[in-house]
Formats: sequence, C-alpha cells, structure tokens
Amino acid sequence: MAERRDLAFRYGDLLDGPDERLADLPLAVGPAEFRSNLDYARRRFSEEWPAIRDPSERSTEGKDCRGIVHKVLSLDVPTPAMVYTGDPPEQGVWEPQTVRAVAAAKALSWESGESVERAFVEYPAHGVVREIHVGTRRKAAYRTAVGAVRSLDGPPPRLRSNAKCEACEYRTECGVKTRSLKSLLGF
Repeated sequence: MAERRDLAFRYGDLLDGPDERLADLPLAVGPAEFRSNLDYARRRFSEEWPAIRDPSERSTEGKDCRGIVHKVLSLDVPTPAMVYTGDPPEQGVWEPQTVRAVAAAKALSWESGESVERAFVEYPAHGVVREIHVGTRRKAAYRTAVGAVRSLDGPPPRLRSNAKCEACEYRTECGVKTRSLKSLLGF
C-alpha cells in the first residue's frame, strides 16, 4: 500500500525515461498506457499539474467531518486531491470516493473560509487523474452520508448464531470487533 501511495506522489517524474524504470512499480496497466494516461492528465490539467506533483498531505477538520487529505493543492483556493488504489471507472469517479472528495473539499472550505468548488481524484496505478466539480448532486450524496452516520447509535450489534460463526472453531473466543460506518468514513 505504501508503494502505491508513494507512487502517487512521484508519478509526474515518470513521463520520461526508459520503460525499465516502470517495471518494478505496482502498475495495473502497461508502461505505454500508464504514460499515455499521465500525459493526458498533464495536458488536461496543465495549470494544476505542478501542484498535483507537489504533495502536501495534511489533517483537516471541517464542520461535519475530519480526516487526512492526501494532497492539498495550492491553487487560487486550497483544493483537495484524494489518492485511491484500485481501478478507476470508465468515466468519472466511484461514488464512495466522490463522497470522500466532497468531504475533503467541504472541510478545506470550512478551514480556509473560501468556497472549494472542485477536487481531484487520482488512481496512481493507472496514471489517471480526474477532476470533479462539487455540485448539487455530489453535495447531496455527501449530506446523505453525513445523515446516515449521524443516525447511527454506535456499532451494529454483534451477530450471534450466524451460519458463518457456527462452523468456526474460534466462535467462543472471537475477538473481531465490529466497525461502525462512522469509523469507516473517517468521521
């Protein structure tokens, strides 16, 4: 995991040079496609590209949430960039990742006192960088998630007499803790 995250902070330097430099990296696509994706991102976000390459991870706290913003881009207003492992969708960003990016944008907005209207989502194993605009629908998805988290009253109850647990020889001494949706979302 650390390798993939470290890759996200260095991949701007990987556009040039021999393909052998890419052979040891945890890429999900071939070197040619990886470089093509990065080159596309560099051209599409030419003004933001130096800030995307320059990491500045920090903890942030907003009105409704707090957590780590993977990168805070120093543009006209502080802009979050979130880094994710896994495969990107054909277009756009997966909804849970959109909600987290909106949460980061709203937290930065709360801290800076300026409206943050966009965020970036990066998939470093693919060399893909996507921009999202923090619009009405994305804010609504974020508010829905916040409402769901606020309605929780602690972690869900432990499952007893579950078919999965009956066959397990450790069921009497199981120490696995149930995590709440609130802790998984970083609230």
